[in-house]
Amino acid sequence: MATDNGGGADGVAGQGGGCEPELSDSLKTFGAVLKALREETCLTQEQFAPLVRYSVAYVAKIEQGKRFPPRDLLDRSEEVLGAVAGRVLGAAARSLTRKAGLASWFRQWAGIEEEAISLYAYECSVIPGLLQPEAYIRALFERRLPPLAEEQFEQQVTARLERQRLLRERPNSTFSFIVEQALLDRRLAGAEVSRELLNHLLDVSRLRNVEIQIMPLVQEDHAGFEGPLYLAETAENRWVGYVEAHDCSMLVTDPKAASAMLQRYGKMRSQALSHQATASLLEQTRGAL
Repeated sequence: MATDNGGGADGVAGQGGGCEPELSDSLKTFGAVLKALREETCLTQEQFAPLVRYSVAYVAKIEQGKRFPPRDLLDRSEEVLGAVAGRVLGAAARSLTRKAGLASWFRQWAGIEEEAISLYAYECSVIPGLLQPEAYIRALFERRLPPLAEEQFEQQVTARLERQRLLRERPNSTFSFIVEQALLDRRLAGAEVSRELLNHLLDVSRLRNVEIQIMPLVQEDHAGFEGPLYLAETAENRWVGYVEAHDCSMLVTDPKAASAMLQRYGKMRSQALSHQATASLLEQTRGAL
């Protein structure tokens, strides 16, 4: 499922946006090397992707230099392409660099999110990026400090909307969101934007693979006091966490730490309003605008 500061897990350090990773020469080189080695074995992306246990779209983005290759890809590619290809890829991987200002953790999280079979999110500062309608996204970026250049502003709006395709393109993945009621009551950018937000949340909540729960404004027993958190279950049924604050982010891969986050999230699910009660509250809030 990246903060997206100003956005709920899409993060660009110091930039505050959920955009495609900036292309660096080393990423493009790695992608070109992978593509050449794949084509040398006469494999199409459609044939290669299942062999390395990643989606065709994800392999394509790595070959285009738009995704930082996950660590597992090197070992899996060697199994498919051979030992010599594995050594060449390893050498290319060692030269990889990330552009200054782009959160290094996000590229890893973006890849995990895209392949996740379960994605959980708790937000208390802003509506999660995957749930934001365009008017809300624009309102966030307009308030970003320091201000974004116009081109960067539009790129990040487009990119965040593009990321939301995950909700509909992965119907077999489970998406769970817990959002603080205060974020609805805040009416960020006014009644019109708030109405669009509420309409959008109600629309998305009707998807069978999406559950949205509101944490009541008054909740004496609240397990989310440590702040926002994101969790993803990989295809290997391993849980990975992600946290962000201001312009800092961290990927949580330690099993014990991820387990603790999962326990907190499970507790919050029991404390938040049910899916049905949440829909009723969203409709009541919309009616009061």
